Amino acid sequence: MKITANNPNRKSWLSIAENSDFPIQNIPFGVFITKDDIITIGTRIGDFAIDLGALHQLGYFEGIPLTDDIFLQDSLNDFIADGRKTWRLVRNRIADIFDIENNGLQQQTAHKDKIIFTMEEVEMLLPVSVGDYTDFYASKEHATNVGTLFRDPKNALMPNWLHIPIGYHGRSSSIIPSGIPVRRPYGQVKPVEGSNTPGFGPSRLLDFELEMAFITTDSNNLGERIPIEETEEHIFGLVLFNDWSARDIQAWEYQPLGPFLGKNFASTISPWIVTLDALEPFRVDNPKQVYEPMPYLKVDGKKSYDIKLQVGIQPEGGTETVVANSNFKYMYWTMAQQLAHHTVNGCNVRSGDMMGSGTISGPTKDSFGSMLELTWRGQNPIALNDGSTRKFINDNDTVIMRAHCENDEVRIGFGECIGKVLPAIPFKE
Repeated sequence: MKITANNPNRKSWLSIAENSDFPIQNIPFGVFITKDDIITIGTRIGDFAIDLGALHQLGYFEGIPLTDDIFLQDSLNDFIADGRKTWRLVRNRIADIFDIENNGLQQQTAHKDKIIFTMEEVEMLLPVSVGDYTDFYASKEHATNVGTLFRDPKNALMPNWLHIPIGYHGRSSSIIPSGIPVRRPYGQVKPVEGSNTPGFGPSRLLDFELEMAFITTDSNNLGERIPIEETEEHIFGLVLFNDWSARDIQAWEYQPLGPFLGKNFASTISPWIVTLDALEPFRVDNPKQVYEPMPYLKVDGKKSYDIKLQVGIQPEGGTETVVANSNFKYMYWTMAQQLAHHTVNGCNVRSGDMMGSGTISGPTKDSFGSMLELTWRGQNPIALNDGSTRKFINDNDTVIMRAHCENDEVRIGFGECIGKVLPAIPFKE
């Protein structure tokens, strides 16, 4: 089925700023509360939120096999479970409805009042109910930097890293949408030199991790695997992802079982899921891999995407300082390889599951995806615009992440992923 929504010549009768992340060619999916306190599934065009529940009730999806309540829910899980054919039909129809050449909804003032809201009139929620969340460790540059910082630089990568996509299972209950503040976590830290007693208190090394995450549909039964050539049929789309990390807590706890309290206190995602269909024009060649992957991980064709990434830090009352510019195309292990590996043992994947890429770092110092790397474990503090410096993230700092793709014809973006760090809640005496 052709993706007609991607036509770069298509224009909308809605007013859209020239450099908007959300032209009519994007049509992402999310969940929001309207000004009438109604929770609905929707999309975004420019600075307008489109209520897909109202659009469906008023008959604009006629001919597409959808249940009556498919968009009248508080998550996209059921819609995602309908599969890629349905996603594409719906997205193509939305593009047609809001095309400047289509007079249908454009001339129905009463309908428009029920369907179209400004972004200021809605509150964004989590787009999916995340049943399971997996975080990968799939950037070679990031893994090399971390291995260099904590081990022998000559053996920065562990022996398995170049052969399999490394990952761990994270905590889905603490995934929050952009704009929700994050509390600095408490935890144990390594004993100071000469002591056998660990420290305890608020994390002093709070960090961001610049990531993307993909959302899956119902993919396989328990005991079955997803062949790598079929993986993209089961990936709905991507969000921008800040997987907050308390480095000092993690350093004490991670052996022998890996991340725990240093990671599970909060993870922030952007609220709009941008579909793989919308990203189709931005495919690029996969990174060259050191060893030829095993057959179940061998990809055919371009499975990487040119998504420009940016991170800024804004102190309270101050202006934002951009501290990193990176790109999703640097990922060593692709999404297709990650999902194929995730299920090769028969692990079942469900609608709304989320797979984080792991920190995305590029080849240059300004493209590193964490403060751990940008400041080289605090040895090289970053200067902000207000004259202050940062080794890690301070209380009341706001971390702002952005992502977009762009070519000569169209720009497709993810909006912002924002989180402000609040001071830790003290223990009562």
